[in-house]
Amino acid sequence: MLVLQRGEADIVQTPYGRKGFIQGSEMKKQRESQCTQKTISLLSPLGTIQVRGCENGVHTIQILMDVAPAERSGAAPLSCVVNDSPAETSPELQRGVEWLQAYFSEPQTTGSLPLPAFHHPALQGDTFTSRVLQVLLRDVKFGETVSYKRLAEMAGTPRAAQAVGGAMRRNPVPLLIPCHRVISSSGQSGPYMSGKGDHLKQWLLTHERQGREG
Repeated sequence: MLVLQRGEADIVQTPYGRKGFIQGSEMKKQRESQCTQKTISLLSPLGTIQVRGCENGVHTIQILMDVAPAERSGAAPLSCVVNDSPAETSPELQRGVEWLQAYFSEPQTTGSLPLPAFHHPALQGDTFTSRVLQVLLRDVKFGETVSYKRLAEMAGTPRAAQAVGGAMRRNPVPLLIPCHRVISSSGQSGPYMSGKGDHLKQWLLTHERQGREG
């Protein structure tokens, strides 16, 4: 049986023709169920952040938005500390946590820190979402921004600015892959976390701008 990917669904091709669609979310659950995932909870300036992953890499990052973002007070560094963690974690999961801690407390150092491996299905294979997110990660550095239109051009799909917005919404590892750096062509910051986290996007852009100036 051959599985052909198209957009958000996988088309199942059998010797007797197309059998129908298996929704991408179902395929994702099947692949993720093969991993033993663990979660580390962080107390960050944005509130609680949950980092989930397995021995192969980080699967997801969730910003719970349980408190208002912290205000910067002079030159005092921001903190990001582990709140809850299993007794044993994989090196890749730990590497992701250490990168996030540095991002908040010593942001100027993140460019030289190794990122963890990613093991979410959305980042595997040659899909549009995967390509766009990889280009964003590789080419848009700390303190920089890029428009949806320009990112589409960088990814080789100049007419896909709207689809780039969809790819940002499907980013499973925000912060590590910086979808907050993608803004509208007008200079407006644009939506974040489906519009629920617009204030967080503003906070992150300010944090990076100040970190770069500092």
